[in-house]
Amino acid sequence: MTGIRLVLVDDDPLVRAGLALMLGGAEDVEIVGEAADGSEVEELVDRTRPDVVLMDIRMPGVDGLTATERLRAREEAPQVVVLTTFHADEQVLRALRAGAAGFVLKDTPPAEILSAVRRVAAGDPVLSPTVTRQLMEHAAGSTLDTRRSGARSRMSGLNEREREVAVEVGRGRSNAEIAAGLFMSVATVKTHVSRILAKLGLNNRVQIALLAYDAGLLEEDGH
Repeated sequence: MTGIRLVLVDDDPLVRAGLALMLGGAEDVEIVGEAADGSEVEELVDRTRPDVVLMDIRMPGVDGLTATERLRAREEAPQVVVLTTFHADEQVLRALRAGAAGFVLKDTPPAEILSAVRRVAAGDPVLSPTVTRQLMEHAAGSTLDTRRSGARSRMSGLNEREREVAVEVGRGRSNAEIAAGLFMSVATVKTHVSRILAKLGLNNRVQIALLAYDAGLLEEDGH
């Protein structure tokens, strides 16, 4: 694997120092920059061109949610992994909807944080279906009907095969698992996923899963 260029964003210098020590020791990871506030992130990203940004979600100035939204709205945006102290949190869910590829808890063992950075750099989300479902159920509440109507309208632009693939992505299936279940090649699955992302204006599989959930497709599928 080529070196992963990583930026650390956290308002606590001790946390940044710990992460730098923990992650910078890996042969395939290079810490190319650090920031103490979300307001510094875009300029830092422009200067250092990271592959992944490890982003604290709560900072006193510009928070990680706002910084994530700004980053992921850009062309050729780096992947973002959110750092948080809570498993189920509305801000985490908003960050995922904005395009973060996943989240890790601040007390996660070092090896798991490193694994998350590597997976995201390789294009894989770092959310299990169980955790994703927990987050979405946490935020369901009174806004579910509004979200469902909007999500179904967006999903109506998919053809039947793309809809089937979107459901499987929502169930947490890998490309190989989707290919086996729907009797198609892995290459064809990748093509469908790319078309789904383009049609729906999304930028990763986590967002497909969230939209499929909002549209009620996972419930219809019996999961």
